[in-house]
Amino acid sequence: MEFRQLQYVLQIAEERNFSRAADKLHIAQPSLSQQLSKLEKEIGVLLFQRTTNSVEMTHAGEVFVDRAQKILDSMEQLRKEMSDISQTKAGKVTIGTMPITGSHILPHVVPQFHKRYPDIDFVLTEEPSTSNLIKMTAQGKIDLCLLSLPIHEESLSYEPIVEEEIFLAVPKEHALYKSYIEHREPVDLELVQEESFISLKKGQGFRQITIDLCREAGFEPKVVFESSNIETVQSLVASGMGIAFVPSLIATAPRSEFVPAYIPIQYRPSRKLVLAYRTGRYMSKAAEAFMETLKDTVAVQFSDRVRAVLQPAKPTE
Repeated sequence: MEFRQLQYVLQIAEERNFSRAADKLHIAQPSLSQQLSKLEKEIGVLLFQRTTNSVEMTHAGEVFVDRAQKILDSMEQLRKEMSDISQTKAGKVTIGTMPITGSHILPHVVPQFHKRYPDIDFVLTEEPSTSNLIKMTAQGKIDLCLLSLPIHEESLSYEPIVEEEIFLAVPKEHALYKSYIEHREPVDLELVQEESFISLKKGQGFRQITIDLCREAGFEPKVVFESSNIETVQSLVASGMGIAFVPSLIATAPRSEFVPAYIPIQYRPSRKLVLAYRTGRYMSKAAEAFMETLKDTVAVQFSDRVRAVLQPAKPTE
């Protein structure tokens, strides 16, 4: 059994297609098929069921893929550990994030990180699905991942980064906003149970926060429109299509048009952003350096916006 054969099997399992797997591995498809057949003959079991239209893993294949992933990850951890022992300043760190969350935080962090550690390669993986990011982090494909709590994957640990208040975004002509301007009182969510909600799509972490906040208030949200982009959600709210929940770092970001009004919620709900990593996995010096830089940068760059979480700015008409 060869090391490269493990990589071949994992790529086939991920693509479920020999042609795409061969392209990703930069080898010819006949060579890939030959290597797989050679491996299956050596270990005495069939790893994949092949038909004209599909490639499916057998039970043996599922077991093999699970063990192979752990072997390759252990090899990568060993490489990183030996690199750190050699006291080299070079290295690589792979960071995962959802596109919008990353766009509001990483432009402040990455330049500082590069300035401090110019010889460390920074690799960014953007993925719109929270569940996919969690899976990639659990598999060791990502060193650190910027996520929001809760995280239900038991194999992951995390370091807290920032806690931000969640506001109710409404059109500026909405009656609740006019009431807030007059009385300066946070909104009771029981008042919005008949409202139309605009939400992120399923699979994104903040979508679940929307559902949970409404359920805690005793109702199911009437979601009339879904988007994969929180900026689109805000623009639709501003244009009068409905209401939505928005975290403060997004709400306080500068925009030129289609800006909704924001109202604090009665019991001041919040979300926590964290850097997640696989429990027990060796954390390289490069990953430690990025985590340190992120914490330092958030403390400085976002201090005013974090304070705005606790004392929201007075809205204008």
